[in-house]
Amino acid sequence: MRSKKLSIGLTAVLATFAALFVTATQAAAQTETVLHSFDSASKDGNNPCGSLIFDSAGNLYGTTVTGGAAARADGTVYEFSPNAGGGWTEKGLHSFGNGNDGIFPYGNVIVDSAGNLYGTASTLGAYGYGMVYELTPRAGGGWTEKGLHSFGDGFGDGRYPMAGLIFDSAGNLYGMTNEGGVYSFGTVFELTPNAGGSWTEKVLYSFGHDNDGSQPVGDLIFDAAGNLYGVTAFGGAHKTGIVFELTPTTSGPWTESVLHDFEGGTDGYAPVGSLIFDAAGNLYGVTNRGGDNYQGRVFQLSPIAGGWTETALHDFDAGGVDGTYPEGGVIFDTSGNLYGTTSSGGVHGDGIVYELSPVAGGNWTETVLHAFHGADGTGSCSGLIFDGSGNLYGTTRYGGGNNSGTVFEITP
Repeated sequence: MRSKKLSIGLTAVLATFAALFVTATQAAAQTETVLHSFDSASKDGNNPCGSLIFDSAGNLYGTTVTGGAAARADGTVYEFSPNAGGGWTEKGLHSFGNGNDGIFPYGNVIVDSAGNLYGTASTLGAYGYGMVYELTPRAGGGWTEKGLHSFGDGFGDGRYPMAGLIFDSAGNLYGMTNEGGVYSFGTVFELTPNAGGSWTEKVLYSFGHDNDGSQPVGDLIFDAAGNLYGVTAFGGAHKTGIVFELTPTTSGPWTESVLHDFEGGTDGYAPVGSLIFDAAGNLYGVTNRGGDNYQGRVFQLSPIAGGWTETALHDFDAGGVDGTYPEGGVIFDTSGNLYGTTSSGGVHGDGIVYELSPVAGGNWTETVLHAFHGADGTGSCSGLIFDGSGNLYGTTRYGGGNNSGTVFEITP
């Protein structure tokens, strides 16, 4: 049995329940600060899409899909360090695109207890189909990249990892590929460290068989019993995506259960981003399309006897101040409010940061914390994270001073 350890990007890819009554308001007390505008001229990377992560010292780490100092300029891993007098210092840790290196890292990185970073590059690598990498800090400064696995090295292996990774308590890594596997529609894989420093990959599940979903996106999460949960953007009985659970068995293979098969239309379709549990065991996530207004939905899945039931928490609306087309998942604060971003919509059409708060009667109220507008960012495709003071951090893929994306902070 595997232990729980939670650690999160594909950009947007293209059961009915009555939507709960939700109001959308514009918050006046939130302040957005652009911590960094990426710039192709400075070779610090362009177009961040993965979520950010903090280390124990308060440094932020992230990736950009393109740009950097390598000859191909096909993505970077970067660090932001807080300055003593305020502000942040950005430093590029690795530029992708040299030799057998991977390119186009869409997903975020994660950090282990020794300060090493792990992530995926969506394509190239030794066989041309993406790779898993580790970045290790050197004693004299700088970082060393090591390829842990290159995809496409045999029949049934995955191809094109688009999301980030997670650890279990034994130090094994888990992730997903958007394509490949036995049926060519994506995989869930595990990487296990060996005594000599190498890693062994094992495909735990191949999608594309018997309405089980295809093209998994976002990051996996564990529950307390060691089961894995995630979403696929397509597939299922209606071909519009599913929420799935993978359960380990004593004989080795993992068993998949479809927790929800999206019906399209007003039920939502094309689920994206990562899922999250609440303390009661309910799952929360987003669909990029569909819902009552066909602009995307925030949903809840609750376990019931013999299955799960879906509830719509919020249907995004192209009119007014509301956002449209969420791409990242949602996160909780300590009071049970949900937070996320949309890639478009809002008063300027460039996306929003939103909060959903539960109210009496089982309804949820949406508050727009920030509407992006060109120079402060456009088109967020990442999730959000909190710091210890309750400030939110995220990225936009476009916009900023150089229209190459931003890292931003939202302060209440």
